[in-house]
Amino acid sequence: MDLTDCRVVYVTAAPHEAPDLARALVERRVAACVNLVPGVRSFYRWESEVHDDPETLMIIKTTADRLEALKAAVIELHSYDVPEFIVLPITSAHEPYAAWLRDQTRENGSG
Repeated sequence: MDLTDCRVVYVTAAPHEAPDLARALVERRVAACVNLVPGVRSFYRWESEVHDDPETLMIIKTTADRLEALKAAVIELHSYDVPEFIVLPITSAHEPYAAWLRDQTRENGSG
């Protein structure tokens, strides 16, 4: 099973923003699926201050050839000045799922 083209991307977003962002990414076919994990609490330093904010973790499944388009869409649509965009390779998966993932991120895919 060759999964070298499958990726998981982590993005965080404000809870009110995440559903619309997730839908837009799937509609644009830059993501096959986006899972929203509500209730994330993020601590980070921004503009010399430590922040403690509620966020939603977005777990995005895509392919390597759609990463740049996905990144561009996240940057375009996200309300943050510097949105999180962390890419992880998928090293093991159920092959029918991986095949579906690939199909859903093709610009002329089915389904």
